[in-house]
Amino acid sequence: MSLDPWLFERLVCPVTRTPLRYDEAAQELVSEAAGLAYPIRDGVPVMLVEEARQL
Repeated sequence: MSLDPWLFERLVCPVTRTPLRYDEAAQELVSEAAGLAYPIRDGVPVMLVEEARQL
């Protein structure tokens, strides 16, 4: 399942407010600045720091 391009353009890291990189293979939104990867579950980004994976 892919991420909606319209939605992706509007999302930023909740910690740093910087743009995110979409990792399609891992189904994650990656914040290089924060060192976090936010999961995408059933096509919905989970933008909670508590749910993010440390890089």
